[in-house]
Amino acid sequence: MSEISKLAGDGCQTIMPEQELKPVAEIERMITKKYRKAIWSKFTKAIRDYKLVNDGDKIAVALSGGKDSLLMAKLFQELQRHKQKDFALEFIAMDPGYHPHIRRLLLDNCRYLKIPVHVFSSDIFRIAEKIAGDYPCYMCAKMRRGALYAKAQELGCNKLALGHHFDDVIETTMLNILCAGSFKNMLPKLKSQNFAGMELIRPLYYVREEAIISFTQDSGIMPLNCACMVAAKKIGNKRFEVKKLIKELKKNFQQVEKSIFRAGENVYLDAVLGWKSGGKHHHYLDYYDEK
Repeated sequence: MSEISKLAGDGCQTIMPEQELKPVAEIERMITKKYRKAIWSKFTKAIRDYKLVNDGDKIAVALSGGKDSLLMAKLFQELQRHKQKDFALEFIAMDPGYHPHIRRLLLDNCRYLKIPVHVFSSDIFRIAEKIAGDYPCYMCAKMRRGALYAKAQELGCNKLALGHHFDDVIETTMLNILCAGSFKNMLPKLKSQNFAGMELIRPLYYVREEAIISFTQDSGIMPLNCACMVAAKKIGNKRFEVKKLIKELKKNFQQVEKSIFRAGENVYLDAVLGWKSGGKHHHYLDYYDEK
């Protein structure tokens, strides 16, 4: 058993691979060969469609140690090798209070995959548990993003890349509808309101989670799963409930995931009761007599 396997079996939550750990060169080839259609083409399409990478960019690639961010890091390295754009990369990972074995697994994975990562520590898990009650995930994510922005800016980056994928996008849409009573998408890029000159990008926007899982298992990588010492003690994670709901909807509604995704691109403002823009709320009756 490899050293990484021993760590993965020692209390870390991981996706267990279906294959032995492949050589890193073979893992890199898989991205543009075996998984060209399911992953590589969708990654580059999102970059083109949403203009996520430009010449002169310095991009901080955020690594949690999970399957999504590890793949994203390798995709960016591959994109840089193709020299389609002239950009620089920094790989950053925040330790928000991981168990030492989990931190070690993250570092071992990055070392094996030849990802030169900057790891910095924070106390976010403890703070989130203290102030967020039974539902710490939203607060934790918000605090983590702020810490990542700060580190990226410190390293001279103008963009921060996060590993949210297609399924995250549609699940967020449904969470907003079901839990917040609003229609709001997870956008492929947005400008930071608190860090001047910084922009957040999501280059896995078109990549399906099932493709990421397949690649991870096929390559033999053992990534972290949630690894959160706080959420492990809590119940009622709404995102898992929505994921299950979408899976059930697929049985009776063909292409339901694509329909949810496309709904964000096909909003008819003439047929909604109200909307917010620029911090101001608008109601359809405000404009009813103007038609």
